[in-house]
Amino acid sequence: MKRIVLLALLVLTLPLVAFADEVDFTNTGGTLTANGGTTGLAGSTINLTLSGSALTQVTGFNGMGIIQGTNLGSVAFTTGALSSGSLLYGGTFGGGGTFVIMGNGTGGLPNGVIFSGTFTGTTTWIPSGTIGVSPSIFYTLTGAISGTWYNGLAVNGATTQITVDTGKNGFTGSVGVGSGNSVITVTPEPGTLGLLGTGMLGLAGIFRKKFKP
Repeated sequence: MKRIVLLALLVLTLPLVAFADEVDFTNTGGTLTANGGTTGLAGSTINLTLSGSALTQVTGFNGMGIIQGTNLGSVAFTTGALSSGSLLYGGTFGGGGTFVIMGNGTGGLPNGVIFSGTFTGTTTWIPSGTIGVSPSIFYTLTGAISGTWYNGLAVNGATTQITVDTGKNGFTGSVGVGSGNSVITVTPEPGTLGLLGTGMLGLAGIFRKKFKP
């Protein structure tokens, strides 16, 4: 009896992370545009907006493998306000803004919103070289995101977006995105885990009874 109780506790308190799925989204193209200024300093309402970026690959959605295509949907966002540094030389954005991943129904993806959320914490905007000196400058935007999954579940994740080459003069108001990657961690709802645990416990009881000496 004691062993059954211990098994029940173990099954019903399995770490949620063990059942978490990571869904990987790749986007290509689109334009990052400055709002409120082109190279302005922090302390204002300056932020960045991504538009026109196509969703081109999704991995791990609902247990599926890799779904690829030239246009599976879209990725769009607006960062929070610039909180330090500048858009030209690199800086950080505060939390807020919006982040939306849309699907168009291809390959089993939802035809509509897959993820809708905001940036959380600090989002960084970093050039790859020295403005005015390096012949090629790429910017990398990296930040945490959280929001709602297509089925209403609260989820968290992170995104990294890399621009195309801006040339030695750096960012001047808008720039294309070469590629982006966003990973969303999806954990089943507690009710689902509870049902799974109950089922496992029931099976354990059946086998114990059947094979008891």
